[in-house]
Amino acid sequence: MEIVEITQHNLADLNKANQPFEMIGRIKPAFADGVWTYTEELYEQTRAKAYPNDPLDYAAYLKDSDKTIFLAYSGAECIGQIVLKRDWNQYAFIEDICVAQSARGQGVGTGLIKKAIEWAKNANLIGLALETQDNNLLACRFYAKCGFVIGAVNTMLYRHLDHEEYAVFWYLLF
Repeated sequence: MEIVEITQHNLADLNKANQPFEMIGRIKPAFADGVWTYTEELYEQTRAKAYPNDPLDYAAYLKDSDKTIFLAYSGAECIGQIVLKRDWNQYAFIEDICVAQSARGQGVGTGLIKKAIEWAKNANLIGLALETQDNNLLACRFYAKCGFVIGAVNTMLYRHLDHEEYAVFWYLLF
């Protein structure tokens, strides 16, 4: 696997790794004594979910030193991506991370997180931050495995949906 920064030459590979994933359960966060914890609730039936591609001006990432994208390749095939920006609070905010179905469980996501850490440290940022949903248990497990901790839960962000879903904000401090 090779991880490279976005250029004009590989811009067309963006979102190729954005593929459906399994919804197997959710986390149930709890806040007590200034610390977030969570338990897991597995679904009786799993289902596939896919996110639409983010409507970002990806070409702008080529010109802005406060933003970047890294793509993971296996040979010529793009198997993962991570989209980062310097946030106002001195974190590198992960706007998107995805791994192609065929490459999951092979260290691609971990490699992308390591590359994000390297980029953020070189930019003198204090850590990584991201948001995912409580009902994306596999993602939550991955972030916890990488050392992220919950910093906040927003119960209103997805209130407009026809099902209960909470935004969970994860942080990795350096």
